[in-house]
Amino acid sequence: MQPSPAELITIGALAELFGVGTHVLRHWEAMGLLKPTERVNGRRRYGERDIARVALIQRGKAAGLSLQQMGELIAAPNPDVRRALLAQHRAELNRRVEELVASRALLDHALECQATDFTLCPAFRKLMHELREPVVDRRTALVGRRNATGTAGSAGAAGSAGSAGTAGFAGFAGTAGTAGFADGGDGGRDGAE
Repeated sequence: MQPSPAELITIGALAELFGVGTHVLRHWEAMGLLKPTERVNGRRRYGERDIARVALIQRGKAAGLSLQQMGELIAAPNPDVRRALLAQHRAELNRRVEELVASRALLDHALECQATDFTLCPAFRKLMHELREPVVDRRTALVGRRNATGTAGSAGAAGSAGSAGTAGFAGFAGTAGTAGFADGGDGGRDGAE
């Protein structure tokens, strides 16, 4: 059942409801993520389903989904495909959470470390050594995935030249875009490039 014209809202009202610009909604429409319920005298009108769709897009973006990934979810031909896409994204989120927790542990140590240079602290180096293996393992998995799919994925392997990565170690003992492992004397790079 279509909402009555009185229940429909304008693009401006929808944008205001979610704190986005009308150009954002038009962009989402151009990408096929959003479609006005109807047009009245050539003007877009949105109903409850559209409001729910904008909320879904915003939550998806907050969870780290790209607009392209949101489009794939929306266009999924059946629930099984949608669940598979969501399971992949959940695995990626879990990986990022693990990296954030590891980054927080490093930051906590750096904040509390009494050493003049925390990167030379034995406890900090121990943390870095413990974290080094999982990052190298993930990089190996990413290289395999890149070779299989032709893309690097979204993991942002820390330590590769020019990548910002998501490990959160950049700048501790190297240059931005490196994992900053301070144990190899190689300018902060982990040597797995």
